[in-house]
Amino acid sequence: MENIQEKRQFIIITGLSGAGKTQAAHFLEDMGFYCVDNLPPTLIPKFAELYNQAGSQLSRVALVVDIRGGEFFDHLFAALGELEAAGIAYRIIFLDASDETLVRRFKETRRRHPLAATGLVTEGIKRERQRLEELKARAHHIIDTSHLSTGQLKDEIRRLFSADQGGDDLPVTIISFGFKHGIPLDVDLAFDVRFLPNPYYIESLRHKTGYEEEVKNYVLKWPVTKEFLTRITDLLLFLLPHYRKEGKTHLLVGIGCTGGRHRSVVIAQELARMLGQRQKRVLAEHRDIGRTGVGDG
Repeated sequence: MENIQEKRQFIIITGLSGAGKTQAAHFLEDMGFYCVDNLPPTLIPKFAELYNQAGSQLSRVALVVDIRGGEFFDHLFAALGELEAAGIAYRIIFLDASDETLVRRFKETRRRHPLAATGLVTEGIKRERQRLEELKARAHHIIDTSHLSTGQLKDEIRRLFSADQGGDDLPVTIISFGFKHGIPLDVDLAFDVRFLPNPYYIESLRHKTGYEEEVKNYVLKWPVTKEFLTRITDLLLFLLPHYRKEGKTHLLVGIGCTGGRHRSVVIAQELARMLGQRQKRVLAEHRDIGRTGVGDG
């Protein structure tokens, strides 16, 4: 995943119905983007002409393009080719979510899936995934919104496309997660901390999270934890300038334990603190800290 810092930005928002494309567009609009929802792909080149004009006020645009466009959607790749021929740098942001999440959202809103000919949401989702497979492969950013709150999605959009993030350091986001819930789709590096002593098996710590001092102290007191943090910090400090030289503009590091509530949270927080002593732009996020249920935290 990259962080876009140019003042001129041409963003195409796409993805699965119900995954949050309209919300993403609203957030970008709040950030000063000129947004158009459900734009037929055949009109993208015309829109790009306005964007490309000298002195144009449309310096930051975001276009929502998806299967609601019907047969027009099939012209999207041709439109992207015209953008490339015109020398317009664009970024595709693809909003995804699990089938279970999408079904639940459609039931909550009582809306019909645009590709569900028989009314079965699952049928529409399957067809849509097939149609979007190639486009997803070309996306620059994939955001899985299955477990993101509205606020978390807004933060993710802001982190990706904010134009006022200056400085020479490569922005780093460290995200904790639980392997039982799946590895985040867009991490550049993922580290497994399930080898560390587990506070889940301490009765007094089981229902707490890595945010709480007792859990933090437990995880960090072990020599193996201290050595791991030192080694991983040194590794990242070595890699960051090389990644930046190669052209990467954002690094997303995943730290995973079993449930994403204890060890990974503590390590992500501490790694962000240690790395932040040498890097200006380091964020820590915790995807699964709010999850509950059986199993290791």
